[in-house]
Amino acid sequence: MRYNGNGVTFGGMIRRSIATALLSISLLGAAPLKERPLVLAFGDSLTAGYGLEQGLGFAPQLEATLRRHGIAAEVADGGVSGDTSEAGKARLGWTLDGLGRKPDLVILELGANDMLRGLDPTLTRTNIDAMLTELKRRNIKVLVAGMRGAPNLDPAYVVKFEAIYPELSRKHGAALYPFFLDGVAAQKGLVQPDGLHPTFQGVKIIVTRITPKLKRALGQD
Repeated sequence: MRYNGNGVTFGGMIRRSIATALLSISLLGAAPLKERPLVLAFGDSLTAGYGLEQGLGFAPQLEATLRRHGIAAEVADGGVSGDTSEAGKARLGWTLDGLGRKPDLVILELGANDMLRGLDPTLTRTNIDAMLTELKRRNIKVLVAGMRGAPNLDPAYVVKFEAIYPELSRKHGAALYPFFLDGVAAQKGLVQPDGLHPTFQGVKIIVTRITPKLKRALGQD
């Protein structure tokens, strides 16, 4: 057994050197990752998880699904039940300012309550146009979540209302998910007794269907 001048064996020195190297590698591996993407789900009761227990709504379920896809995103719930496009326009600015940092993507899901109240689609279009203009001004990517008109409404009204989403998406260069409730609307077991809001099973279908479009909008596909 050989010693250096301090009474430490050379074998011990080698083991200590290896341990130091391994510790350095471990510390490098534990270095902070790039800040997680921030997604804001800005909408009404459909994104707010109306009628569902905490954690079962759209925002938390989308966040969990993105993580299963290897995207450690944070999804902020910006849904307010009952909101019209006018109410959404009024609170968009302070909602964005209150996040603490600029979101990487906003899911804009508004207009359903306008349609259910029979509001003039021209007003809905003006409000959504204003929100998209503000988001573009702030250089924030947007995924527009479209809405369909109820089948009991006047066909002319439905045509005018449904045209809002593709037209404004093209105008502002925003990504479009044509119908937020695709595969869920009017499906037994997927909507709550009110016939409007998704059940937990319905939320899971919405999240599954919108995730590929969301990943492309984030540049994570």
